[in-house]
Amino acid sequence: MLYRRGKTWWMGFKFGGRRFQESTRTKNKVLARDIERKRRNDLASGLHQLKKPVTPTTFLVASKDWLKAKQPTVSKRTYEIEALKLRRAQAALGDLLITDITPDDISDYQKARLAEKASPRTINMEVGVVRQVLRRNRLWANLQQDVRMLPVRDKVGRALTSEEEVRLLEACGKSRSRALLPFVVVAINTGMRYSEIRELTWQQVDLIGSTITVGDSKTEAGAGRSVPLNTTACNALTVWATQFPDRKPHHYVFPAEKTGFAGDDMEIVHYDTEPTKSIGSIKRTWRRAKTLAKVPVRFHDLRHSAVTRLLEASTSLITVGELLGWASGTVALMAKRYGHISSQSLRNAVDSLDRTPKPEPAPEAKRPPAPASVN
Repeated sequence: MLYRRGKTWWMGFKFGGRRFQESTRTKNKVLARDIERKRRNDLASGLHQLKKPVTPTTFLVASKDWLKAKQPTVSKRTYEIEALKLRRAQAALGDLLITDITPDDISDYQKARLAEKASPRTINMEVGVVRQVLRRNRLWANLQQDVRMLPVRDKVGRALTSEEEVRLLEACGKSRSRALLPFVVVAINTGMRYSEIRELTWQQVDLIGSTITVGDSKTEAGAGRSVPLNTTACNALTVWATQFPDRKPHHYVFPAEKTGFAGDDMEIVHYDTEPTKSIGSIKRTWRRAKTLAKVPVRFHDLRHSAVTRLLEASTSLITVGELLGWASGTVALMAKRYGHISSQSLRNAVDSLDRTPKPEPAPEAKRPPAPASVN
């Protein structure tokens, strides 16, 4: 069957138990019919070596196989994120045969997740892993025309002002969690991701050389990168290290521990510290601190703040990309997304043009000496 998309003719037909939908790459219907006929003949002649029909299996089994195959090719953190995305989809679609999944099933899934107050961005990421599972089994092409992703309002983030940073750090210093202040100081002064800081061990921190070596990261470019520590970050970690005089290289920099109150004056105490287990989460104490400081900011905005300050200091994009762990092909795009250059910095940049030296006037041409007189 031939049909048009815009001005181009497409062909759609079944052969060998498979559905084929391909562009003929022509606007001429007669030529498109000849291309379709040739395509059918080629398939019948075995020139294109049809793949075996997909063996019916449930989405739960297929998704587990996909995740298992993906594990060796991605970082530990990426694997955990992909597994988390799959859980909801597995609960909703797990019992369906992958050959029976329809666009309506995916649409119903999107509606159910919206009713559960999940964000459109989260739902799109979950549908994205469903797409990858079906694509691996050569089934997505039959659905993609009728599946629509939800519209998403892109959160570009923001950068802290100097005043906001002061208020935020003061609030962190008053937190019940003694880990919150050094945790946030490291984030602001290195631009490291939350998970990268949370998983730090002391063997990755060189206080003498003022350097952190990142372990697992969200991206391949981010894993194993070296991040220099400025004076603020190095001092914060040096003071923090004194809290753990018996620390070992494999111990976590921010270990799991419990916090409580003791005595009549309700002094804050920390107990049951587990150095071989990383801190669970700082979300609750972080939320309290930013509320106290009256700074509406996400933790990831600390990374935005670091990028913005690097760019305002005229740091090259290549250097920023190396520090932040961006893939080389995305540096310019990520810098645009993460950099929030202030109007004052833009004004300073324009004012610098006034100081551009003007070219000096060209020296006057010397007259050639008069020729000697001939008697």
